[in-house]
Amino acid sequence: MTNFSATKKLFSLPDGMTYLDGNSLGPLPIAAQDRIAACVRDEWGEMLITGWNKAGWMVQPRALGDRIGRLIGAEPGHVVIGDTLSIKVYQALASALELRPGRKVILSDNGNFPTDLYMADGLARSLGQDHRVVTPAPEDVADQIAAIGEDLAVLMLTEVDYRTGRRHDMPALIRAAHDVGALVVWDLAHSAGALPVDLSGANADFAVGCTYKYLNAGPGAPAFIYVAPRHSAAVRPALSGWLGHDAPFAFDLDYRPGDGIDRMRVGTPPVLQMAALDAALDIWDQIDMKDIRTRSIELCERFIAGVEAACPDLRLASPRNPETRGSQVSFHFENGYPAMQALIARGVIGDFRAPDIMRFGFTPLYIDEGDVNRAIETVTDIMTNRLWDRPEYHTRAAVT
Repeated sequence: MTNFSATKKLFSLPDGMTYLDGNSLGPLPIAAQDRIAACVRDEWGEMLITGWNKAGWMVQPRALGDRIGRLIGAEPGHVVIGDTLSIKVYQALASALELRPGRKVILSDNGNFPTDLYMADGLARSLGQDHRVVTPAPEDVADQIAAIGEDLAVLMLTEVDYRTGRRHDMPALIRAAHDVGALVVWDLAHSAGALPVDLSGANADFAVGCTYKYLNAGPGAPAFIYVAPRHSAAVRPALSGWLGHDAPFAFDLDYRPGDGIDRMRVGTPPVLQMAALDAALDIWDQIDMKDIRTRSIELCERFIAGVEAACPDLRLASPRNPETRGSQVSFHFENGYPAMQALIARGVIGDFRAPDIMRFGFTPLYIDEGDVNRAIETVTDIMTNRLWDRPEYHTRAAVT
C-alpha cells in the first residue's frame, strides 16, 4: 500500500498553497535540487566533456526510458527519452504512416491537443500524397474507424482529453483499428503517472508522452517514445538525427538506423533535465499505480460533490463516471478565466483552457483531503461572492 503521507513530504510546495495543476506542470521533488546541483558541480563541473562516458550521460535516455516504461506497461528496451513531445508525435506518426503505404487517412478527434493535430496536418501536407486528417467528436471515433475501413492508416489519439479529462478506451480502440489493418499512436501526456497504462497488454503500436506533468521532471523536461517490439526493427525514423544513427561517432555521411528503440533518438540529450527526471522517478519506484488510481478517484469525487453542492453556476465538463475520466476535473463557466485568476490569487492553483474550462488536476502524491476541502471552500467563496469579477482578474496573461 502506497504511503501518500510520506510521498507528500518529498515535494517542495509553498506554504498555504493548494496545487491542483500538476496535470500541467508537476511540482519540484525536493531530491531534484541536490541531484541537479551534483550534476552541475560534480559532473559538468569536474568531468566536463568526459561526463558523456564517465557519468553515463549518453546511455541515460534508454535507462530512464525503461523506468518510465514500468509505469506505462512497456516491454523493457522499448522506450527512450529525448526531444519534445511535438517531435515525438511527429516521429511516431511518420513511422506509422510509412508502415501503411497506400492508406490516406489519419484519424484523431476534435478534442485532441492542438500540437498533435498541427503535427499531423503539417506532416500530411509535407508528404504530398493526399493524406488527410479526420477529427470527429471523441465519442464518435469508434464509428469512424468502421466507416473509414481499409483507407485508415493511423489512429492517433490522446488517451485522456486535456480539457475535459475524458478517457478513451485504449484496448477497444486498438482492437478496432487493428481489425481494419491500421496502426495506433497514443499520446500519454495526461496518462503517464496519472493512471495505470498497459501498452503491451493492449497490443499498442506506438506511444509518446511528456515527463513534466504527472512525472514531475520540471519545465522543459524531455518527452518519451515507445515502439512495440514487432515494429522496432522495421520503423524508419523520419527525423534521422545523429544520435539515432547506428554508430554516431563514426560520423558516416550515410544514415543507418540504430538498433531498435535507439533509432528514435534525434538530438543531444538534455543532461540537466535528465538529472531532474532521474530524481523524480526515484519517487515513482515506490509507487503502486493501482493505489494512485484509487486515491485519485476518491479525491476527484470529493471535489466534484463539494463544488456541485455549493456552486450551481459551475457545470461539470468532465465525465461523471470516474472509470471514463483521467486524474482531473473540469468545469464549464463563462467567466472561467477571471474565476481561475481569483483562485490563484487565493493560493488554489488550477488553470484555464479556452473557451470556458476551469481545470483542476488531482495528484495523490502530494494532494490529500485537506487540500481538496480547502479548494472547495475557496471555489465556493469566490463563486458565491462574485470575487472573480474584479478588473485585475480579467487581464489575460500569456500563459493561461
